[in-house]
Amino acid sequence: MTIGEILRKTRKTKKMTLKSLSEKTGVSISFLSQVERDKCNVTLESLRKISDALNVNPSIFFSESKDESFGEKIFPFYYEDLSNNITQASFHPILVTLKPKENVGNEFTHYGHEFIYVIKGTLTISLEGKITELHATDSMMLESTRHHYWWNNSEEEVQFLLVSTL
Repeated sequence: MTIGEILRKTRKTKKMTLKSLSEKTGVSISFLSQVERDKCNVTLESLRKISDALNVNPSIFFSESKDESFGEKIFPFYYEDLSNNITQASFHPILVTLKPKENVGNEFTHYGHEFIYVIKGTLTISLEGKITELHATDSMMLESTRHHYWWNNSEEEVQFLLVSTL
């Protein structure tokens, strides 16, 4: 399944219209429709807004395949869900891989906390406008209600463990 197909299926399971999802996310109906039809790419920022509105973890959009090429076909990033399909946990571990020089976006907020541990590469994080770089073996924990965003500003792939509360 593609991310668009998973989005449509999840939205319909939650009995939400494109209009109600648009209102909850601040993302236009036409954009959501294009994502569902696999006509455009979605950023991590938009994906997080969508997953928050649907009350699901963003990793569900990547659960169909652990193969790296799945993410590479459409996105400069991919998630690997490390939860072993445990759904009632109070936190969610995800292995995130960001391709070089990709995924700059805008800071956003959501409920919960995030713990980030960099496995390889250099991860750039903006936390309320302050830019920090984390290198392999560096970590950071933050309240997700604070404006934040992370991306890969380097020439090498970045891989990190993201543990977020739901």
